[in-house]
Amino acid sequence: MSFDMSVSDNLKNIKSKLPKDVTLVAVSKTKPVDTLMEAYHAGQRIFGENKIQEMVEKHEQMPKDIKWHMIGHVQRNKVKYMAPFVSLIHGVENFKVLKEIDKQAEKHNRIIDCLLQIKIAEEDSKFGMSTEEAKTILISEEFKELNHVRIIGVMGMATFTDDINKISKEFNFLKSTFEKLKQFQTANCNLQTISMGMSGDYELAISCGSNMVRIGSSIFGERNYTH
Repeated sequence: MSFDMSVSDNLKNIKSKLPKDVTLVAVSKTKPVDTLMEAYHAGQRIFGENKIQEMVEKHEQMPKDIKWHMIGHVQRNKVKYMAPFVSLIHGVENFKVLKEIDKQAEKHNRIIDCLLQIKIAEEDSKFGMSTEEAKTILISEEFKELNHVRIIGVMGMATFTDDINKISKEFNFLKSTFEKLKQFQTANCNLQTISMGMSGDYELAISCGSNMVRIGSSIFGERNYTH
């Protein structure tokens, strides 16, 4: 990516390629607040972070009309820190996490939207549940008793590879999982969102049915992992 392009130019460029019904999550992890503010001034209002602590710090410093998405692995003991403000949690990988989110949301009299993270890659490093595990949660009585979470869709992370066919297969699997789970709608489950696709593969993801993409380096440049 060329660095002579500004954050606002990059944003404009990406938004021009996105269909109207696709939501852009600007993945701002490791990036400083002033860089995020460039995106904010260019009209971006949805930011994704993968560490709760970093998201909390940025939320405190930035305008309050921002919607914060937690896109990383969720540690249960840290849910309480984001419960007052988080807009969407992408990475719900088991019922225990969901239960904790519900408990913390109740303390703030909120209903927190969540996505079930489905394991679509074969890599061991990727978190998530199987289609069957997701179904088990949605039809359980225990889930129906949670009044402070709402499942609004699914999320998946494809294998880190240049093999387009493999990625395409994984994206299609997530789309078919979404369609299967749609029949289990309840008071706290209304599936509308398929979150898949990142800087390198978002166009492919959209062609496979994604309506929420998580884009970082194509907006902000390569990530800085010094901390």
